Amino acid sequence: MSAQQLQTYDEEKLKNLIKEAVRDVLEDELMKMRLLLAPYVSDEEQKEIEESYGEPSRDVARALSLEE
Repeated sequence: MSAQQLQTYDEEKLKNLIKEAVRDVLEDELMKMRLLLAPYVSDEEQKEIEESYGEPSRDVARALSLEE
């Protein structure tokens, strides 16, 4: 592999690494935004929802919490 090919390979590797890092950060920030924009449900309101539609299943695909 020539020096030019090695440099091109390293640039592509760095570009892909940066893309992945930016994607991860954006995903984290979007999840925080979704958590902040999710409406608050009081205990009473949750009870009414459960009475009308039944309790939610306990199968969790992904659980997130927002820490400040």
